Amino acid sequence: MIQLNYKEARPLYEQIKESIRKMVISNAFLADEKLPSVREMASQLAVNPNAIERAYQELEQDGYVYRRKDEGTFVAKENRVNEMRRRELMQKFDLVVRELSELSVSSNELAERVEVITKGDKTF
Repeated sequence: MIQLNYKEARPLYEQIKESIRKMVISNAFLADEKLPSVREMASQLAVNPNAIERAYQELEQDGYVYRRKDEGTFVAKENRVNEMRRRELMQKFDLVVRELSELSVSSNELAERVEVITKGDKTF
């Protein structure tokens, strides 16, 4: 379910986009599942259809959905969604690593931390 915060500074289309993206990642929407039409979604959320259209366009550009002319908007295949999520997380990881490096955290410390985390050890 998409919850909109009308008091938030972020535009509605961004809130809608982020909500749908999270639903796709969490498999609330399955691969190849058809999303509600722009008009249906706009009616459900009581927003301007342009907000839905922009959210769908950006989700398509980001690889989370695809569109078929005269058929609608569909959730992308899981491997495509996973690829996009992986790319997003790696970009965030890169930023964190750069900042840690600026704080004089060594490559060895980072590597050790990654190894501990990937082994599932929660004692760090």
